[in-house]
Amino acid sequence: MHMETGDKIPEVLGLDQAGNEVRSSDFEGKALIIYFYPKDNTPGCTAEACSLRDFNSELEAKGYTSIGISKDSVASHAKFADKYSLPFILLSDPTTEVNQSFGVWQKKKMAGREYMGTVRTTFVTDTDHRITHIITKVDTKKAGEQLLELLADAGQ
Repeated sequence: MHMETGDKIPEVLGLDQAGNEVRSSDFEGKALIIYFYPKDNTPGCTAEACSLRDFNSELEAKGYTSIGISKDSVASHAKFADKYSLPFILLSDPTTEVNQSFGVWQKKKMAGREYMGTVRTTFVTDTDHRITHIITKVDTKKAGEQLLELLADAGQ
């Protein structure tokens, strides 16, 4: 399955960094920023998370709640969130079920070998959880700014 603008997001279900069960319906009436990333504590993923952290208050002021998703464990997410003071939810998707439901679990190539992995992608939804924007070319060092510019260009 591949999500497109206008699609309603699947009922996201996973455990956050505190071990609490989280569903997208827990955020009924709230616009969401759902970002998928490959791995905690890697350079690009850390830069992306820290950029989103640095712009989190501006994104929240516009009515958005951020949720990061990777296949890392709850314990890994807890350490990652604590180490970098991340103020948003990180969902653990060890089975890649959520990655697959959004269409971001795909074949990738690196150093001449093919493997399945998370394609870094950010989905922005409205308050009805319909996708308004999909960012596939994420600037990890400026992810927060990139989102704010996108929202400003869209008049939000």
